[in-house]
Amino acid sequence: MDRDGAPPQTQGRVELAASTGDITAQNDESTSSRSVSRERLPTASRYETDDGLRDYFESAQWTADGTTILTSSSSNLISGYIVPQDLLSPTASRPLQLVPQAAIQLPEPSNVLAGAPYFRLAEPWTQQLLVSARDHPIQLFYLAPSPSSSQHPYHQKPASCYPLTKARSETFLSATSLVWPAPGTHFVAGSRNLLAQFDVARAGDEPLRRVKTIPSDRHPAKGGGVGMRGAVSALAAPPPDARHAGDLVAAATWTRWVGLYDFAAPDAGACVATWSVARAAADAGSGGGGGGGVGGDGVAQALWSPCGRYLLLGERKSAGVLVYDVRVTGRLLGWLAGRDALGNQRIACDVFPGQDGGGAGGEAGFEVWSGSTRGDVKVWEGVGTREGAHEPAWGWSAARGSTVSSTCMHQSGTVVATCSGSWEFPEGEGEEDEESSSDDDSRSQSEKTSSKAPWMCRQNRESSLKIWSLANNDYEASSPREDGDGTK
Repeated sequence: MDRDGAPPQTQGRVELAASTGDITAQNDESTSSRSVSRERLPTASRYETDDGLRDYFESAQWTADGTTILTSSSSNLISGYIVPQDLLSPTASRPLQLVPQAAIQLPEPSNVLAGAPYFRLAEPWTQQLLVSARDHPIQLFYLAPSPSSSQHPYHQKPASCYPLTKARSETFLSATSLVWPAPGTHFVAGSRNLLAQFDVARAGDEPLRRVKTIPSDRHPAKGGGVGMRGAVSALAAPPPDARHAGDLVAAATWTRWVGLYDFAAPDAGACVATWSVARAAADAGSGGGGGGGVGGDGVAQALWSPCGRYLLLGERKSAGVLVYDVRVTGRLLGWLAGRDALGNQRIACDVFPGQDGGGAGGEAGFEVWSGSTRGDVKVWEGVGTREGAHEPAWGWSAARGSTVSSTCMHQSGTVVATCSGSWEFPEGEGEEDEESSSDDDSRSQSEKTSSKAPWMCRQNRESSLKIWSLANNDYEASSPREDGDGTK
């Protein structure tokens, strides 16, 4: 580790294979060659909002078959980027240009984005995704609209809706988190003090099950210390080949509580355990002396290990990721130090089975890949094989001073996708015209800037979607798009 706490920069282990380029700096000329013409793009996603802030990527994720990357942006645009067939070809001219092959313009911001666990590029009927906006039911869209549809391809109607309403007032509840586990027949949505399980085949119906995370939200005590109170900010299901796949769901809240719920129990949705992460986060890195620890201000992501034994919890405004062994409920196994998720923006990490076999008893543990607010991607190896602090093994710079909000490992292990995007307040408000040709011009610019509210003076940082290839990959044996199917 260097003096700034950054991991060793090993840029030679990764190579930029494809990129969209900085979308905040693109103009008409640089985007006219896209497969989707600029004139057909929604107005909100073309350039900037009323306060001058340009569109930027907020999240990215691989589809289930590994052929497509789904992204969401600040202009409420959902896009699908199909991986180029010659991504790992040794004769390709890198970096290749990434262009969206499909997009959906949402009328309102969505708190969630989940692709179907049965997504297949060769079968259009499987190309489904779920979103949830305020004052609307949970909506299912097809990424590729029907050829017979006369609608604009970016402004399509949802194929199905799943209402989540208050029992007494019938007002819509917004899903603040959602998980759609394999095989894909059901999904679970989280809201304030509530979990709801839906049947995908029953469009228009209320949830099959409602599970309250506290006994009552009408009592003045709000649960009286039983359960976990607050909006469910993160949901996670174990991987398909884990022991409790499809049954156990981990839920976390902005109030820094975590719960495990079993939807296969006779009383479906039974709470297995709940605990607070506040004490563990405060003790981590401080030796139990209350020296601040890794910090945190609400769980932004819950993630299971590939084996399904460990639960990872990443908070906003945190310098680490907490690692719990679910076989010993509520006991902290360790934490991933040096993550640097120091803002309110969500930073999503990913896991991958270990390769080195360096753990105790020959166990390899698993790898964790995460971005940071400084534009770096960091990799922790052998996670789960040790207790206490776990420093990153290596990393590289993936963005120029912008937050890397999503880091997604492809299931083949040959490539990793990152998306970056954020904004900042300019330093020295109104001082950007120091070398202006005229004092009058400088004065008028300064007066114009100072008259704006602070939030109207925001500036974009670099925002791009990138695919990185890992060193020493065999193109013929491990291309992410073998036969148009990304299955292992």
